[in-house]
Parts: sequence; structure tokens; C-alpha cells
Amino acid sequence: MKIAIVGAGIAGLSAAYRLCKQGHQITIFEAAGYVGGLAAGFKESHWDWSVERFYHHWFQSDSAILGLIDELGWSDQVLFPRPVTVMFHKDKFYPFDSIPSALLYPGLGWGINKSRFGLVNMAIRFTNNWRALEKFTVDEWMRKYAGVKAYEAVWEPMVIGKFGERYARQVNMAWMWARLKARTPRLGTFTGGFQAFSDKLASLLRLKGVQILLNTPVQQIRKSSEQGILVTTSDRNLQFDQCLVTSSPSLMARMAPDLPKEYLEGLLNLKSLGAVVLTLAIKQQLSKEGYYWFNLPKKAGFPFLALVEHTNYLSPDYFGGDHILYCGDYLETDHEYFQLSQDEIIQRFTPSLQRINPDFKPDWIKNAWLYRTQYAQPVPFVNHSKNIPDIRTPIPGLFFASMSQVYPWDRGTNFAVEIAQRAVNLMVKADNQE
Repeated sequence: MKIAIVGAGIAGLSAAYRLCKQGHQITIFEAAGYVGGLAAGFKESHWDWSVERFYHHWFQSDSAILGLIDELGWSDQVLFPRPVTVMFHKDKFYPFDSIPSALLYPGLGWGINKSRFGLVNMAIRFTNNWRALEKFTVDEWMRKYAGVKAYEAVWEPMVIGKFGERYARQVNMAWMWARLKARTPRLGTFTGGFQAFSDKLASLLRLKGVQILLNTPVQQIRKSSEQGILVTTSDRNLQFDQCLVTSSPSLMARMAPDLPKEYLEGLLNLKSLGAVVLTLAIKQQLSKEGYYWFNLPKKAGFPFLALVEHTNYLSPDYFGGDHILYCGDYLETDHEYFQLSQDEIIQRFTPSLQRINPDFKPDWIKNAWLYRTQYAQPVPFVNHSKNIPDIRTPIPGLFFASMSQVYPWDRGTNFAVEIAQRAVNLMVKADNQE
């Protein structure tokens, strides 16, 4: 078949790999000037590695992406350090990335609270019945089974930070199940950074005959007057047997206006949050203890959700001796952070760095980069499984695979690969049926 793929993120690239292996002719359309999508990175001239625009990791349980890398013969380029994640309690940070450290965390109190915390964690990890959990919100389920103390000390700040006051009490428990079920304390990356992985995969695809058109946004996708799909860019109309779109639901709705009303409404009714990430290169280490991931509660006055000291995970030597910090947040797209300038964001964020290290001064900052995206975190409501759009759309030959469809799992490159494989299976099945 002659197949179009819209989006050169991890889903689009991995789908192209699977399809070209089966002998299909693939063209990828990418609006940006680079591959990698939300996992793309940037690189200074004195760095050996790239830094992700929006921080990314793999977990040891990420079988789809790690399986693909193993198939490609690149497993020797995957690294799995074990950095330290910390929680905030009464103006101090405490490690919180293992059962022993959680049991020592003073925010949980003692006795029954810690017992309930441990039992709930075990129960979630050992059950596979997420559909029973999606009937409840995180808020109501955790308060009932983990207890108010444990929930408000550990999980509530994370859910509020992730989804904001508007959605925090509407997110269903299957989302929390997926986070606790799949995540591991060791965090993986690719030698050179995620951009190096994306570029290497794109180079392989080109060698296999895949055409990757960068800086080429798709304007419209319609059913062809002949059999197949017509893809329209700014300067041409191209005919394909099939088309796979890997963009956001709202972009899919704009590109394919001929989709039936019910399917379009389903796309547009899906809720998601954007992301704002300020990355800083500073002169010296911020966390004297070598902590990596700081969970920052908004109620404690922090202006963003997470502080990630990247060079407490990977050596500063990879970045020319620079120490790399991420200051990240998930926000509704009308939040003022989407309008403020980079300098204004720096002024908002950097006072919090002095709460991590009182010695920090603004002149430690050597460079800064601000990245924002409108589509970063789907919001799963109660009984959300009924809201997921089918990968195979009602238009014959048109398929849709996005991070809004990986539910109950959370967004990430592993599930981008997994849903791409599901889409490929459906595309091949549809072709065989025709």
C-alpha cells in the first residue's frame, strides 16, 4: 500500500518502521523541522548530548519501546541510572522512591497511616482490574481506602499539581493505577538523548525508503473521489491508500472535517492540559544532596509542579560541564504561563530554587530555554474508557492513534510505540479485508 503518516513523533516513526518492513510505501508529514515530537530535544554546540524540550524517561517495565530498541539492535545504547525522587514536608525534602523510603517519610505520620499506605500500594500493583477502578475518582477511592492522612500527604498534591484544581477531583482511579502499576525507580534514556534515538530511527527509515517531509504541515485529509485518502498540504494534493494521523484530537478534527459528527464530537470532547517547561543551564549543582526529581506542592507556594535536576541523573560532562535543571508544569492552555515571556517565567520560577539551595543566586544561570505545548496530558474522567475514539475511524482508510487513546496508561513514548503497533495491525487487517 501507499500510506501517509501525519506526525514524526515516536508513534509515527515506529508505525512507519512496522509498515515499511511489510513492504508498504510510506510518506511521513511533519509540521516541525525535526523528528521526535514531544520527545524531541535541543543541543548546544559544546554539549555531547541533547536535552529534551519536555523531560522524558523510560521505565524498566516499558516493554514496547525497549522491545523495539532490542529488535533494532540498539539495546547497548540504553542506560538505566537510579536517581533519587523526593517529596516536600515542612520545608524539607525527603526521598520517596522506594517502600523503605516511603515508610520513613514523616508526612505520612506513623502507625495505621503507613500501614494503609503500604497495603494500598500492594493492592494496586497486584490487581489488573483497572476497569473496576475507573468507576471512582482518585479522590474518593484514596480517601476511603488509603485514608485521608496518607492521601493528603502523598497523592493529593501530585494530582492537584498534575491536573489543577479544576480537574484534580474528577480524574479516575484507573489513571493512578496505571502510574503505580507501570513505573519503576530506575529511569532509562538513550545514549545521546531522546533526540539521538529519534534521529537514528529516522535515518534508518530513510535508508528503507521512507520519505520524511519536515516543515510540511497537513492542511486537510479527505476521502478521495477515487478509492483511498487525499492528503492536502500547502502546495499539493497527494493520493494514498491509507493514512494514519498521530496528532492531537483537536488537530485531527480540524484536518478531517468530513468525519461523522459523532466521531468529531468525541474528539473535541476529550480534555487535555498543556505543558510549560523552563530549562536552565547553571554553573553548579543545585541540590547538594544530589536529588533528582523534586515533587513540589502548589499549596506550599511553589509556582510549578516539578523541579528536575537532569545532571543528578546524567553526568554534567555530557553537557560541557553545565548543570541542567527543568522547571515544569501541566496547565490549562489559557493559563498566563502560556503568554508570559521567557524572562517573566524566569522571574516567577527562580525564587523557588533558593528554597532548594539557599546559596542559589540568579547569576548562576548561564542559559535558559522555554518550551510550551498545547497538548501534553490527557484528562481521564470517570468511566473514561467509553470516551476513547476508535483507532479505525468511520472514513475507510483513515486511522487515528494519539496519546489520548493509550488509556488507562499515561502518556509516554512506550505507549506511543504500543498504540502505533495496534494501529498498524488494524491497517493491515483492513487492507486484507478489502
